[in-house]
Amino acid sequence: MRYLDRMQPLALVVLRLVLGAVMIAHGYHKVYGHMHDYAHYIAGLGIPAWLGYVSALTEFVGGILVVIGLLTRIVAAAILIDMIVAIAKVHWSHGLLGQGGYEFPLSLAATAFALVLFGAGPIAIDGIRSGRGGFRRVQSG
Repeated sequence: MRYLDRMQPLALVVLRLVLGAVMIAHGYHKVYGHMHDYAHYIAGLGIPAWLGYVSALTEFVGGILVVIGLLTRIVAAAILIDMIVAIAKVHWSHGLLGQGGYEFPLSLAATAFALVLFGAGPIAIDGIRSGRGGFRRVQSG
């Protein structure tokens, strides 16, 4: 079991890579070419249009930051809020598993929540900047 405990930093890398890749993919088309359309769509949900721009940038730029592990807790909190709003305003009426349901955004929200609580881990820019990260040689005791 100790071996698995030592692998926890790798689990955080996997969480970051998966969440970041999905957010980049979902934010890319909003940022490049459809930003104004997305802001208009957001306004149609009863949310100020400017938050559509914030949402799109949170998904795309935030996804990049999560992948590299920079400002991870802050960005993960923004993604968590983005997913909670998406569930409440778009997906909730479709149910958990229905077409357009909230199963997928709920999974992303849970992953973001875990990163808010645990941080990026030592294999990230955040970890390296804090002095707790990077690759170190483990001394046997």
